[in-house]
Amino acid sequence: MSPFRWDVLLVGFVLAVPVLALGLRGDFTTEEVVSRLPWCLAAGWAVVALLRAVATPPKPAPKRGRGRPRVDAQADDA
Repeated sequence: MSPFRWDVLLVGFVLAVPVLALGLRGDFTTEEVVSRLPWCLAAGWAVVALLRAVATPPKPAPKRGRGRPRVDAQADDA
């Protein structure tokens, strides 16, 4: 899964909003904000990967291969 998918970028942006707000408020320097933004993208990727793994339905059970052919009981009576 690419870290530049729209859902990953959206979650990463949502996680980056507090970091950007703290930078605008003056609590973080520009270097701190820039150094923390890739972590927000990585966290967004992890969240999306976890949600996709949980939300994916399980694969159906494999169909039985070649077994014994079924014999019709009515065909024997004729």
